[in-house]
Amino acid sequence: MIGKLRGIVDSIGQDWVILDVGGVGYVVHCASRTLAGLPGAGEAATLAIETYVREDQIRLFGFADDLEREWFRLLQSVQGVGAKVALAVLSILPPADLANAIALQDKAAVARAPGIGPKVALRIVSELRNKAPAYAGEAAATIGLKQELGEGVAAAPVSDAVSALTNLGYSRDQAANAVAAALKAAGEGADSARLIRFGLKELAR
Repeated sequence: MIGKLRGIVDSIGQDWVILDVGGVGYVVHCASRTLAGLPGAGEAATLAIETYVREDQIRLFGFADDLEREWFRLLQSVQGVGAKVALAVLSILPPADLANAIALQDKAAVARAPGIGPKVALRIVSELRNKAPAYAGEAAATIGLKQELGEGVAAAPVSDAVSALTNLGYSRDQAANAVAAALKAAGEGADSARLIRFGLKELAR
């Protein structure tokens, strides 16, 4: 099995890149975000690889890093999600944003991916909510608070502060990040007004 490829970018298509490794051109299927992050033709690139072996073909899927590849595997543990759908989700949501969406039970964010209907989006956020923290990457610090918000069990001052910030036009994820930072600065016992004030300071940075 191939786990990583390091080579020269030969050409890039709609959902694939040909990576020249020692004179052999490997066709690697990638999410559009991953393709957009690759250098131009003739330059060196490295991709984490997931190898699928079927009776009639071998397909390679490429990822910017190991975390993105883990999400590709995790998404396919959900009923109705195959490789194509998993890549579609990763095309619109990087791992940290996907972990946030699942923690907040934000099925609308997941449903923005092409080919993802409301039912599949709901299954993704429901079935993966307990697994998301382990795959949150840099978002892990705030994922617990977001899970509480998503499940409707967050403390009243926290949920009120997040609601107030979203009413001001910030996304739920931005508001949750700001309130999580505000909790650290203002202390766990802070009321909603104090959290809103500290949260606005965070958002103004």
